[in-house]
This record gives sequence, structure tokens and C-alpha cells, in this order.
Amino acid sequence: MKFGKRLKQQIEESLPAWRDKFLSYKELKKLVRQISSAESCVEYGKADAEAEFVHLLNNEIDKFNVFFMEQEEDFIIRHKELQQRIKRVIETWGPNGTKPSEAEYKDEMAKIRKDIVNFHGEMVLLVNYSNINYTGLAKILKKYDKRTGGLLRLPFIQKVLQQPFFITDLVSKLVKECENTIDEVFPVEQEGEEEIVKEQREAITVAGKGIFRNTVAALLSMQEIRRGSSTYGHFSLPPMDLPDSDLIHSFQLNSPIPIV
Repeated sequence: MKFGKRLKQQIEESLPAWRDKFLSYKELKKLVRQISSAESCVEYGKADAEAEFVHLLNNEIDKFNVFFMEQEEDFIIRHKELQQRIKRVIETWGPNGTKPSEAEYKDEMAKIRKDIVNFHGEMVLLVNYSNINYTGLAKILKKYDKRTGGLLRLPFIQKVLQQPFFITDLVSKLVKECENTIDEVFPVEQEGEEEIVKEQREAITVAGKGIFRNTVAALLSMQEIRRGSSTYGHFSLPPMDLPDSDLIHSFQLNSPIPIV
């Protein structure tokens, strides 16, 4: 699949509020064609077209950074709130709580479990957001250098590697902490529950509803983008070892996290 089509698909499978935050790939491609066209060079001036291309690239990076840092800050707050909710429910309605109630406890923990699954999914989507936009920048810069004879790709990518949107360590750490919370607070307790969860998730995936389907699509995209191949090089993202990856640990179909 060509990258333009892949990007369009990823945008469609992302959250609605995120869809205008992705790379303006078509607009950048149009500028590359203008710069590489002798006719447009005469009409617009090659230097002006190149300046416009670089200006748009810088604006795109600013857009990525602002959005990514806003989401990251929101995730930090939500992670703390989820931890506080779990503690409050246990201390209030748990067996040793101030108002022990099995019914209230199960009801509140079910709500928290659903919120944790959605929260985990959004964080995975943000990691994929970083991946897909970096890949798009690398590809459009490669196209620019090839068609214009320029040498913009290497210095620009070196700049990108230092940008907040590319550095996903904190989000990945939150993903891992979220998975640990799932393992500790919501372990599999009933025999055969894994099969029930599998059926629930397959139904959701087929129906195309909910964040789980979007998350699965994002993980498959990251697998393809980051896998090692004969074309792996300096500008490629490192391979992603899916069987042991923290990002997919709790999203395998036999995971103990039911979607409700």
C-alpha cells in the first residue's frame, strides 16, 4: 500500500478529534511536484517553492508537537485520576472498606475497567500517531531529495529525532503502568473467561465499533512500519517485536480485559 493511502486509512481509523492533526502529506507532495517541475520553477521561482516547502514542514512539526504534548499532559492527569479512583473504591466499598458492598464494588470497578481499557487504547493510538507522522516526514523528504536533487532529508530528520512528538518514552511508560494495573487489579478469576473475552472482542472488531478496533488497527500499522526488512535503514523506525511488546500485551485476544 502506498503511504498516501495508508495515511488516509490511519486518519479514518483514528479518533475523530485527532483527524486534522496528521501530516498534510498531499499538500507536501504537491509542492514537491511544483519544485521539480521546470515549468513551475519558471512560474513561481524554485527558491520560493522550496522556502514554502520548508515552511510547511516546520509548521507540521509544530502542529505535531503541540498536539502530542497536550495529549501527553492529559494522559498523565488521567492516569493519576484512575489510580485515585481505584484506591477510593477499594477503601470505600471493598471488603475492608468503610462501607463494604460487593454490589457497589463490582459496579464501580467495572466502570473503571472499561475506562482503563479505553485509556490504554488512546495511549497506543498516540504512539502510532508519532510513528505514522515520522514515517510520512521521512518519505516526503526522500521524495523531495530524489526529485529535486536536494539534500534536505538528513539534516531535517536529525532535527525531527529531537522533537517532543517523536519521543514516546513517557507514553510507553504509562502504557506499561496501565497494563500492570490491569494485571494487578483485574486478574482472570473464572475458568473459561479468556474465551468469553475473545468472543466479545471479535464481535467488536467485526462490528467496527469502539476504540478497541482502532487500537488493533494502530498496532497492525506499527507492526508493519517498524518490522525489520531488507529496506530497513538509517531513517527507519526500529523493528517492533510484537510477541513481547508492552504495547500489545493486554490487547491480545486472550487478554483478561473484557470490553463492556
